[in-house]
Formats: sequence, C-alpha cells, structure tokens
Amino acid sequence: MNKCINIPEWVKDTIFYQIFPERFANGDPNNDPAWVQPWGTPPSSQTFMGGDLQGILDHLPYLRELGINAIYTTPIFAARSNHKYDTSDYYKVDPAFGDLELLKKLVNTAHDQGIRIILDAVFNHCGDGFWAFQDVMKKGKSSQYYDWFQLGDLPVKQDPPNYQTCGGASFLPKLNMNNPQVRRYLLDVTAYWLKETGIDGWRLDVPWKVPLDFWREFRQTVKSIRSDAYIVAESWRDPLYWLQGDTCDAVMNYPYRDYILDYCVRDAMDAEDFDHFTRRLLTEYGVFAPVQLNLLGSHDTTRLLTLCRENSARAILAFLCMLTGVGAPMIYYGDENGMSGENDPDCRRCMEWDPEKWNDTIRSAVQKLISLRHAHPALRAGSYESLLTFNGVYAFRRILNDDQVVVVVNPRNMQEKLCINLHGMGDCDWVDVLSNQHYTCNAGQITIPKLEAQQGLALILLNR
Repeated sequence: MNKCINIPEWVKDTIFYQIFPERFANGDPNNDPAWVQPWGTPPSSQTFMGGDLQGILDHLPYLRELGINAIYTTPIFAARSNHKYDTSDYYKVDPAFGDLELLKKLVNTAHDQGIRIILDAVFNHCGDGFWAFQDVMKKGKSSQYYDWFQLGDLPVKQDPPNYQTCGGASFLPKLNMNNPQVRRYLLDVTAYWLKETGIDGWRLDVPWKVPLDFWREFRQTVKSIRSDAYIVAESWRDPLYWLQGDTCDAVMNYPYRDYILDYCVRDAMDAEDFDHFTRRLLTEYGVFAPVQLNLLGSHDTTRLLTLCRENSARAILAFLCMLTGVGAPMIYYGDENGMSGENDPDCRRCMEWDPEKWNDTIRSAVQKLISLRHAHPALRAGSYESLLTFNGVYAFRRILNDDQVVVVVNPRNMQEKLCINLHGMGDCDWVDVLSNQHYTCNAGQITIPKLEAQQGLALILLNR
C-alpha cells in the first residue's frame, strides 16, 4: 500500500446524510417542472415531485437537530431525468433545483451550521442531452466532439444504441476517457465546483468503469485545491482497489453493509461470522478504516425497514452496529423515521415530513445513537475489541484513552445471565443509553440478567 496522502481527519467525526434532491423537500414551487406530480405520489422512473436545493436549505435545522454534520447529495447538475445521472450541462445547476447562487447559499449556510457538503461526480457517462453528444448526433464525423464518445457506425442511432453506453441505457452515452480533451474538461469541472462553491468533496459514480489513471489525476486536482476534501468511491465488490492512497480516501462500504444486514436482519450470519468478517475488513482497510462511508441503504437499494419486513427491532440493531462501528456512518434520507420502500424506484419516495407518520421507536433509537457517537471519541477514533460471541450474541468494545463504549447485539432468541469479560476493568457501573437500564461490573465482568430477542445495548460508564 502506498503512503496515504491527505486523508481528511474531519470525516472521523462526521455523520453523513444522503439526500436525493428531487424527493427530499420542495422549497420553491416556482421552479417545478410543468409535469410535477403531487408530493408523495408513488415514484416511478419518470415521476417528478419538485424537490430542490431550497428544500434542503429549509431543512438544515432538521438535520442539525438530528445530529447530522455532512450531506452527500446525488447529482444536482442540469439533466433530463429525476435522478440527474444523465448530465446535460456540467457547469449548470439543474433549473428545477435552483441555480449557482442558491447552491452557494446552501453550502455557506450549511457550513455556518457545521454541516459539510459533498457532491456526486458522474464522469463515466453523460446524458444524451449533453451538448457535445447533441453536436455529434447532428453533425456526425464533422463534429469536433466526435472523439469524445465511443461510437459505432454513423449516423448515431439510439434504439438500439450504436454507441457505448452505461449499462446499455441509450440515454447514458459513455464518455471517451482516452481522449485528453475529455479528461481536461472533466478535471476543469471538478476544479470549478470546488473553487466556486466551497464544497467539501466528491462521491465518484461507477468509478470502476473509468481508467484508474484518470482518478489519480482527479485526486491530484482535488487535493491541490482542498487538501482536506473527501473523495469516496461507489464500490460494491472491490474496496481495496480504491484504498492505495493515490485515488480515493474511502468507499461506500457496501461489504460492511452486507455483514450487518446478514447478521442483524437476514439472520444469515452468526455472531462468530460477523466478528470474523468485520475484523478482517478493518484489518484490510488499515489506516483508511476510520473514514470509510458506512451505510445501511442508499438510492440504489431497498430501504432498511423493508428489508427488515417492517421489524423495527431489527432495524435498530442494524443502526446500532453502524453507528458504533469503525467508519463514518451515513443515513439515507427518511430511514431515521422508518420510511419503507422496495428497490429503485420505490426507495426514492418523497420524504415524509408529517411526524405523525414517523416510526417513533426507530427515530428515538437513532437520535440516541447519534448523540452517543458525538459524545464519545472512542466511537469515532477508538480501537475495536471483540468481547463475546455466544449463540448469536455479539459484544464488542470501542476504546480511546479513558473513554469506552461496550456494544451488545442479539438478533436471535432471548438469552439469560450473559457474562461479558471487560479486561482491565474493576468494579464499575454501566448504563444502556437505549433503555436506561443499569448494569454492574464486578471484578471485570458484566452480567446481563436478561437480553431480549432482537435487543441491543450501548453501554457507557456511569460517573466517568
């Protein structure tokens, strides 16, 4: 592994919140498309609901109260779709979301409230509305942008596409990253938004489809402008590929998500398995581990509570593991309130803003765990120590100097008289922040009289 360079330390203290702008909040109806549907209409790939940057700006106090201190927003640049992964203008905020001045206001106001913002870099492909692709469609080989794409026979045809696309989608023509002009254009775009708005980093969309040496240039460009900017790759299968110190700081930690879901939700992994694979992953990540972007759901997955078959207890166990684990947690908008939804497009429902429709059990637990993480440095930068694996029950400890948190997770049946050895501890008292239940440690051993099925504990020392 190469020497790590400029890993942003602030990420360790951060809890991210992912926003899909078109569905988070409609702050300015004046910029709604003419075909906008009423807020809360069942989503489809073609549905527009009117969410925008003003909606995010209006709800920064909500995020602050929740304990969020960074936002990752899916693409906001001009595009034809509701998801905006089909960029038509890389230098323009989508008019349905707002404009440059509103984006600057959002970033500045968020910063004033202690919230950072990272944007989505969609550089493997553009949209078929991108001006360069439109020029090629009109002029063919005489277009000066002919070599910006990977074309087959002319003229350009879209049904089926006779040019390279992203995933076979005709509206997503792939950019030719072997063309120096394309690279220069995208690196200039990268620098422009960092300098113009003061954003705090980039999430890389489908980065494995792009030559690695481009991402090395990308990192150099980003870090030369903001040495503490955060670069996180979408990566589902090969995280270590991106963690050599010359491209990304982190990945969206889908492997860890799978472990949590298999253990806490699907009952497909035993405590011993979860312990083994979690510790192995941390060892592989090494110095990069504390800044990985941990998640339970995103705009590309079925929502957590739906995966849990509406079982709030299992969802809370998953949140417990993520919010006390190593790495920066990220909450997908609405999951903190128990929103449901099958995979895309159903996972992209409108944010539910009526508190009467929130799942108060999940929300209360998430708020307590977020507060716990902010209050305890051990959860943000401490070591990770396994304490117990017993018939499905898992206990681990996070320690940093004199600060420590003990976590106990039980996705299976009720257990009685569990004994957990705390090496180096004498007699002391602990309290579970989720239930406010007190426990006593005698001669370095905590006894849990009863641990209910699908119950978790987050134990902190009393009078520390």
